[in-house]
Amino acid sequence: MAGIGTAALRLDGPAKVTGGAHYGSDAPFGKPLYGVLVTSGIARGRITAIDEQDARAEPGVVDIFTYRNIGKIVPGNIMDGDGYMGTSIAPLASAAIKHDGQIVALVVADTFEAASAAAYRLKIDYAEEVPAATFDSPGTETVAGVVASKKHKDPAVGDAEGAFAGAPVKIDAHYATATQHHNPIELFTTACSWSGGKLTVWESSQNMWGAKTGLALQLGISPDDIHFVSPFVGGAFGSRGSLTQRTAIVALAAKKLARPVKLATARDQGFTIATYRAETRHHLKLGATRDGKLVSVSHEGFEVTSRPDNYMVSGTDASTRLYGCPNVASKVSIVHADRNTPGFMRSPAETPYIFALECAMDELAYALNMDPVELRKVNDTQNEPIKGLPYSSRSLVPCFDAAAKAFGWSKRSMQPGSMREGEWLVGWGTATTMYPSNISASTARVTLFPNGTAKVQTATHEIGQGIYTVCALIAAGKLGVDPANVIVELGDSNLPPAPVSGGSNSTASVSNAVSKACDEILAKRAQGANGAIEAYAENIPKGDPPDAIRKLYKGQPSFTGGTESKDSIRFAFGAQFVEVRVHRLTREIRVSRTTGAFAAGTIVNPTTARSQLMGGMIWGISAALHEATEIDPRNARYTNKDLADYLIPVNADIGDIEVIMIPEEDSIVNPLGIKGIGELGNVGMNAAVANAVFHATGVRIRQIPIRLESLLVA
Repeated sequence: MAGIGTAALRLDGPAKVTGGAHYGSDAPFGKPLYGVLVTSGIARGRITAIDEQDARAEPGVVDIFTYRNIGKIVPGNIMDGDGYMGTSIAPLASAAIKHDGQIVALVVADTFEAASAAAYRLKIDYAEEVPAATFDSPGTETVAGVVASKKHKDPAVGDAEGAFAGAPVKIDAHYATATQHHNPIELFTTACSWSGGKLTVWESSQNMWGAKTGLALQLGISPDDIHFVSPFVGGAFGSRGSLTQRTAIVALAAKKLARPVKLATARDQGFTIATYRAETRHHLKLGATRDGKLVSVSHEGFEVTSRPDNYMVSGTDASTRLYGCPNVASKVSIVHADRNTPGFMRSPAETPYIFALECAMDELAYALNMDPVELRKVNDTQNEPIKGLPYSSRSLVPCFDAAAKAFGWSKRSMQPGSMREGEWLVGWGTATTMYPSNISASTARVTLFPNGTAKVQTATHEIGQGIYTVCALIAAGKLGVDPANVIVELGDSNLPPAPVSGGSNSTASVSNAVSKACDEILAKRAQGANGAIEAYAENIPKGDPPDAIRKLYKGQPSFTGGTESKDSIRFAFGAQFVEVRVHRLTREIRVSRTTGAFAAGTIVNPTTARSQLMGGMIWGISAALHEATEIDPRNARYTNKDLADYLIPVNADIGDIEVIMIPEEDSIVNPLGIKGIGELGNVGMNAAVANAVFHATGVRIRQIPIRLESLLVA
């Protein structure tokens, strides 16, 4: 029957397009109250007075919760430090204000409209202090990554500085990326209801077992008393990977009022009550021989974070290992500012760090007068340079060969500004993409019924990657049943736990657990079992600690893969190609076509895999030309907190997209040979666009997004 490798339509597709899919705000709670958040109007200081009189006079208002009456909420460690939270800045904990848009009140009323009106009428006075907004702002504090985190390492080997000094060809350049916010279509919502001392939470989540455990710690109750429900997620990209502080506030309000409470935040509040991708700066130094062989790579990165938290993405772990080079140096530092804490955002580390490296590689190609594709082939390696370990598989050159042929790269003129069509300058650019092949311990329960149907149960999360269909295909192929006869139940903390749906690990982690459960069913059948046959399986990947399942039940997944394995380095690779057109007078930039070739081991469902890779490529274009959260340096506040001014591409901005999946077998990453792809398509595309803009115009822009004014001034 159909199984792994079958191009199948989404099983959850009909529910999503007909309204049958239920999200966080669709909690089936009878006669709920409605909550509306009030967030701070300053970025640093203290609340000096709260006047609730006008707000409480609004008809329908039930209660107003502030730091004065919410009760005890235990602060949590951020997820990056083995905790569960997206920030350690606990709202409603005191009068202190630590960033713009911090939660300062929850207004609860009989209707959403009444709660909104009362929230508007709530008067809060502040004693404001001068905040530090971002890089170069007075009052920021820069801390080396190795000082901020015991886990952080700055990969290095050889003598990068000495080799750079003696290199005949050198690149020494600085790059920068902007702040980006997730802006999922589904707003950040939470609905809570208590019954008999038990709490049910409806909230779109990428990590419901982690959220369940973290919330229990915050509220001082047992995790067994919390039921977390999240059958579908309307966009996440990392923004729902950790527990947010709003959940505890809504839970306490529902308990005190003895009524279910639903909270749906406003679009602008999503910029400050959730995480985001922080702005970064990079200093790249590349040294090479005249035939293009790298002899020195040095990458120094800087990242903005909040005042109290040491969150960082540390992308040099990838950038220092992309190419063969005997001398490598790196350093990452974080810059503490008065901002909300950043967090994981689709390919968190690789998106900004590989951008800098791949732009520098393009500059090196021009300094050598060498084709950019050939330069990458010259520096391809089957052993990464830091540890000297082999890659479990690395099909980068086949990716470049396939994508270059499909794109027509051989017709490219090397000289910038030499390719034109009428009033338009045509530019072709390329870049490498890479992403670690992660896997975590996972569990699953599978039941095979006598009538030829099967059921798969696991508490993983449907965040758009098509995991409902993946689970059905795995079970169908193993058990010999029709995929249409496989019932898949996900998104409920009463089901066997699965890891956080992040780091492109879900398909690999969950599929191997489902496959293992199916193998147990087949073994039971071979032994003569009849009737409904059920199997519960726990899969601990090689490299995970022995207590990985115990940790999983506490909401703490143990990732392995990437650079963490002792015997190999595990990444998926690909090649990005872009054609841009830049108007010779206005400098308007259009992306007319893109081609991406990707090698990511076993592809379970080519249909949804293609969509994942295409979505990532589009996001890369968006990062290069559109997305940036603007920050007022005077008051450390975001100024474009809506979808009118926060620019994202629409259909007219995206030309032809071609996705090529290169066959690849990798028996080392996991038994099924699955590498994650959800974030692979995003990496490198921003650099490919920037490199194409240079090829079109001869102007090298080292900061994204690329603005028209930058090209006009140049």
